[in-house]
Amino acid sequence: MSPDKKKLERLEKAVGYVFKDRGLLTKALTHSSHANETRPDCPEDNELLEFLGDSVIGLITAEFTLSAFPGRNEGELSKLKASATSTLALAQLARTIKLDKVILLGKGEEKCGGRKKVSILADAFEALVGAVYIDGGFEAARRFICGLLKSSLKPIKSESLTISNSKSALQEICQKAGLQAPAYRLVSEKGPAHDRIFIVEVRLGEKVLAKSNGASKKSAEQAAAEKVLKAFFGRKIKKISPEAFVIEAEDLILP
Repeated sequence: MSPDKKKLERLEKAVGYVFKDRGLLTKALTHSSHANETRPDCPEDNELLEFLGDSVIGLITAEFTLSAFPGRNEGELSKLKASATSTLALAQLARTIKLDKVILLGKGEEKCGGRKKVSILADAFEALVGAVYIDGGFEAARRFICGLLKSSLKPIKSESLTISNSKSALQEICQKAGLQAPAYRLVSEKGPAHDRIFIVEVRLGEKVLAKSNGASKKSAEQAAAEKVLKAFFGRKIKKISPEAFVIEAEDLILP
């Protein structure tokens, strides 16, 4: 089974690129659950394209952040890049281009709500980028990614604002206050192996500060740290991407 031709055309319009090899595009949209159902003897899914797309996205995002946020140090840009390429961020970009509407899923995955799963959406987005790169080259992939990044990463107008992510910021304020470093503990996990949900708590000594979940341990830890920071700083924190935010450097201390 292949995606509807009109749906593929709408996706190409959203991507801003028309594939010379439509078969490559279809492969990028094929989740392993669908491949195993339709061609169990020789399944062709999007996992290798996903592997390639991950590296392409990383390079283009690094180049973009360096150009779009001049004057920022390596640490700030690293945090911004990590946020822009996180599972949560890539899933949001997938929804932006309505990639969730054309992913090919197995019947079981479809019934389990696979089209809404963050990990599946992020993986499909990486595979799509990998396909664009193979079919059209680096410049085609760059145009596609940079167009989305311009919309998803909010510009920083004040030089006094510092870029951080929740885990790094919580670590920093604890150090400034002379406290021990926050510790993260995996409380539980659920779901199938390819789409796990991780529940993590952040502690300061024996005290549990917050608990949250995510599609990976890393994203769950970021979400837990974010809960703590929101309790501390409230509206002083201004998000510029799913996991990165800006705050006045002088405000990054415990109240």
